[in-house]
Amino acid sequence: MDISLHNKINSFLDYLKYQKRYSQHTLISYQTDLNSFFEFLKNQFDENQLSKIKSTYVRSWLAHLKSEENSSKTINRKISSLKTFFKYQLRQGEIEVSPMTTVVSPKQSKRLPQFVDKRDTDTLFTHIEFPEDWTGKTERLILQILYNTGIRQAELIGLKENQIDFVKSSIKVLGKGSKERIIPISNELIQSIKEYRVEKKIMVTNPDCVFLLVRQNGQKLYPKWVYNAVKKYLSLVTTIDKKSPHILRHTFATHLSNNGADLNAVKELLGHSSLAATQIYTHNTIEKLKDIYKKAHPKA
Repeated sequence: MDISLHNKINSFLDYLKYQKRYSQHTLISYQTDLNSFFEFLKNQFDENQLSKIKSTYVRSWLAHLKSEENSSKTINRKISSLKTFFKYQLRQGEIEVSPMTTVVSPKQSKRLPQFVDKRDTDTLFTHIEFPEDWTGKTERLILQILYNTGIRQAELIGLKENQIDFVKSSIKVLGKGSKERIIPISNELIQSIKEYRVEKKIMVTNPDCVFLLVRQNGQKLYPKWVYNAVKKYLSLVTTIDKKSPHILRHTFATHLSNNGADLNAVKELLGHSSLAATQIYTHNTIEKLKDIYKKAHPKA
């Protein structure tokens, strides 16, 4: 890759990082997609000048991705990366026309998000015994917070003690793009957090009290630690395929929808920027209604 193109990509990534405030994970995805695309162009067409890139080149790359059995979801993500990149180059005056204008994304089959059944979450918090050591106490609070708030794993790990409002029974969450949202929490969860903070001072050596949740060594949690904890306990109560922190986010939203919560309210609680991202949870509600209809209606 020549220096000029390398600089243009870095400028674009800086824009995403400092102006759009995208996460490091998202930035790495964009960088990987762009590097893959331009490496393909160089090998297949010996072309790296932005102004000479044609839509046919893009389609050739997409066909190559399809031949490598990439899913429609993965390909659509890569198309989105290119569209955002070339839109930025248009604004910068580097190109006059985007090669993405005639590129069509492949259709993607919609999969309903999996979630944990209400009976299983009741079992999790009522009948499952958590160890009395510090790890057990941390694991239980992780599950409580994820299910009661629907926050993302990264938001949970970054949750600081000063984000808990004990008077108003709420937490302030810093989400994607550094957007803040306020989530109300139950008195039961407030009490669990209070007890955890008190025990942290007793049971943990040199705790980093900036963060609410810490390991035995006082350091904050990391993604694999949280994932393993959630998977371990969900495996005790449910047989669904996925048992990740994000499943508890789906569970939070689905249980709210199934109990009549307004979709816009669910959108705000989840921190979605668009209602379209939240509407998938109405499908689960409809499936529940269908089940009720089949069981209860004489003509079903």
